[in-house]
Amino acid sequence: MNTTTVSITQAKNNLADVVNRAAYGKERFLLLFRGKPKAAVVSVEDLRLLESLREDREARKAEQAAWLAQADALRQRVRRSGRRPPSRLYGIAEGIARGARG
Repeated sequence: MNTTTVSITQAKNNLADVVNRAAYGKERFLLLFRGKPKAAVVSVEDLRLLESLREDREARKAEQAAWLAQADALRQRVRRSGRRPPSRLYGIAEGIARGARG
């Protein structure tokens, strides 16, 4: 799929063509304002894909947050109990918690 760079003025003057090429020609348009990227025109198919990717990413973040909350709760329970888990497991859990946060 090609990405064509055009100024906002060019896109405005040729809006029907830009929209049709995005919708049917599977072309993407990067709109520039004073030479800098400002917006894009993409097909509905591309928009739906972007939305789906964002939803998937947000779901993974929520799942990760839930796992971290469970790990923190378990770590607190172990600390309150006064017992230390086997050092191998403790080191793994600490490393995972540091990596996910840092």
